[in-house]
Amino acid sequence: MSGSADDPEIKAFTVEESEAGGRLDAWLAGRMPPHVSRNRVAALIRDGMVMFRERPSTAGKKKVAAGETYAVLVPPPEPAAPRPQKITLDILHEDDHLIVVNKPVGMVVHPGIGNPDGTLVNALLHHCGSSLAGIGGVKRPGIVHRLDKDTSGVMVAAKTEEAMAGLAAQFADHGRSGPLERAYLALVWDIPASNAGTVDAPLGRAPNNRTKRAIVEAATPGARHAVTHYKVLETFIRKADDRPLAALLECRLETGRTHQIRVHMAHLGHPLVGDPVYGKHFATKADALPEPAKTVVKAFGRQALHAAVLGFEHPATGKHLRFEAPAPDDFRSLKNALKTI
Repeated sequence: MSGSADDPEIKAFTVEESEAGGRLDAWLAGRMPPHVSRNRVAALIRDGMVMFRERPSTAGKKKVAAGETYAVLVPPPEPAAPRPQKITLDILHEDDHLIVVNKPVGMVVHPGIGNPDGTLVNALLHHCGSSLAGIGGVKRPGIVHRLDKDTSGVMVAAKTEEAMAGLAAQFADHGRSGPLERAYLALVWDIPASNAGTVDAPLGRAPNNRTKRAIVEAATPGARHAVTHYKVLETFIRKADDRPLAALLECRLETGRTHQIRVHMAHLGHPLVGDPVYGKHFATKADALPEPAKTVVKAFGRQALHAAVLGFEHPATGKHLRFEAPAPDDFRSLKNALKTI
């Protein structure tokens, strides 16, 4: 079964008699297209992309037996190196070592399947020139951390290998012992029972949707430690009956996992307003709102999340830098609409 040229392809391979007894990773690497390296095969196995009898087979050292059939999601060839594109950037700071920007809603951080250009990387390559190419890797030059396409806010990118290494070390530490500071604004449904709290719950791939993340047991293959600290900044109460409606939270990350805030808040029972993936079951909340708030909330169409603060130590000078970006217009309009109910 296959899709478009940019989509992964699911293929099934059966072990021949002559191949029995070999390791799964080595045997499967020999069946893959030339563009799929053995390291990539090992990663696919670890990530649960190789299935045996409709269950993930995550042990690369496993011995294969004759007649066994394995299904694997074969990735497409790697895209070409990203090209410079003239795209306007909201620059908060720039020097010879790094650049800090306020990423807008709708901008993907780096090229990938379905987003070959128009990304932050394409814009940075044009703005910074050829000196950025290859910093930290050919495909994602300068990128130290990421935000979801529909999450706005402060991001830093490296312009030298020295800056890349220094910033990467700080993000790997997640501010536990170093100067890194990250704070997000999130509008969530209902009001948490506590004014502040911590969600400590490991994340992994959702079992029925490989693009989603979910709370999993710590022993689950691929599970990643994830901790989010939150504080209630403002609450929104329905004036007609004093029922809790929504809350504005500040979320600070102790770890930085894909979709971490979105999954953790949904786990608490307070998904982000507008989240099309982790808050779909709260869609009726918007339908029950009075006008004009109902129209504003239903038109929002993305998770209400904004990376408001980023602080770190300059990797070359050692100076502490801290940047703030105001929430975008649609976020502020959504908040104001909730206030009027």
